[in-house]
Amino acid sequence: MTQKYQAQIYVTLRPSVLDPAGTAVQSGLKHMGYDHVEQVRIGKYIEVILTAENKAAAANQLDRICDQLLANPVIENYRIELAEMASSMNNHSQV
Repeated sequence: MTQKYQAQIYVTLRPSVLDPAGTAVQSGLKHMGYDHVEQVRIGKYIEVILTAENKAAAANQLDRICDQLLANPVIENYRIELAEMASSMNNHSQV
């Protein structure tokens, strides 16, 4: 039996990679008077809903998806938060 999972994926540049977009935002913030912002890094946030036999299988699928499409492993890191979704049968109220 398969289970539905929701994944929240955060993709960020590796610390050693320059982030020109982050630098531009930091500069804009400084011009707006936010002088205490020390660093800005820009990343991506992605939500994926998938089905899998278990949480380990879902995590394995998501690792492959990130490595092959969502992140560039040469310059980016990613972090996955994975949660089992409640069955739709449990979400219906009885009349």
